[in-house]
Amino acid sequence: MKEEILRTLSYGMYAIGVKGENRPSACIVNTVFQITATPAVIAVSINHDNYSNECIKKSGIFTVNVISENTSGTVIGALGFNSGRDTDKLKNVRHKILQEGLPVLREHICCWFLCKVINSVETPTHTVFLAEVVAGSDDYKNKPMTYTYYHEVIKGTAPKSAPTYQANQPDSETTDSYICTICGYVYNDPDEAFEDLPDDWVCPICGAPKSVFQLK
Repeated sequence: MKEEILRTLSYGMYAIGVKGENRPSACIVNTVFQITATPAVIAVSINHDNYSNECIKKSGIFTVNVISENTSGTVIGALGFNSGRDTDKLKNVRHKILQEGLPVLREHICCWFLCKVINSVETPTHTVFLAEVVAGSDDYKNKPMTYTYYHEVIKGTAPKSAPTYQANQPDSETTDSYICTICGYVYNDPDEAFEDLPDDWVCPICGAPKSVFQLK
């Protein structure tokens, strides 16, 4: 079976907020789904190497922020391509802190949930946390961002820790494609050459400067 077939499965885009050792943090995941209605229980899959995995195991609580199509790609890049162990990932991301010490984004999200872990399952690479939703938004707004929208419209990529990560396939035309060495975003706009972009242009996904891009 070809790995590409797995991309037919439905995924969303979510920011998981955690209570870090020195400060709150967050990461981007694409696997969150409801298990039961009463009580409301959801499942979240997070890579073993992610700092958020470690934080959830220590505190037993986390927030789920449902990313919308209005959420900037730079927010996803800031939370998805850096480690909260040594970086304040929320420094340039608008958010509030709940009394539990967990972050809730204010970046055009659809809604948020406060979750308490009730069980977990280990896989070779990821922990699947089962958690009860104990609080959350009163209102729902904006359109949820799907993983397909993130890839096809925003042109975002998945980090190697993501369960859906697949290596970039070579293009038949390489002269017009430049790749961000930080997050893997590929610039290949046929209407504006990469060389013609202004010097202060930055990667729309991770915010990296133009200088880190390389010819693909």
